[in-house]
Amino acid sequence: MLEFINSPESKAVKLPFSQAVRVGDVLYLSGALGSRPGTLELVAGGMEAEARQTMENIGAVLKENGLGFADVFKCTVMLADMSKWAEFNKVYVSYFDPDRLPARSAFGANGLALGAQVELECWAYIGKPR
Repeated sequence: MLEFINSPESKAVKLPFSQAVRVGDVLYLSGALGSRPGTLELVAGGMEAEARQTMENIGAVLKENGLGFADVFKCTVMLADMSKWAEFNKVYVSYFDPDRLPARSAFGANGLALGAQVELECWAYIGKPR
């Protein structure tokens, strides 16, 4: 099974990739930024605000597919400034049960789309009928 997924808000922005792709029992979410839904505008307020909006954007894709953060098993974090790793983590961990933190990689990038401070991609288990 291979399914390409885009919400109406995602389609409106006309980005050159799918918001998520389901392959069998796994939902692969594309990298999300701290942009306002349906726009290419990052939220103001620094790393904490961008991190929170990024997590909300990931949460919206999960919810649209009948999932939640408890279904996420792997994440990749890209930070424009690794010195803000702790600031990102403060927000990130608040979205997960402390006993069910996904496997994760984090690395610095010399630039992210739209000048974002953070980008996050996730994999989620969707091994149940929708």
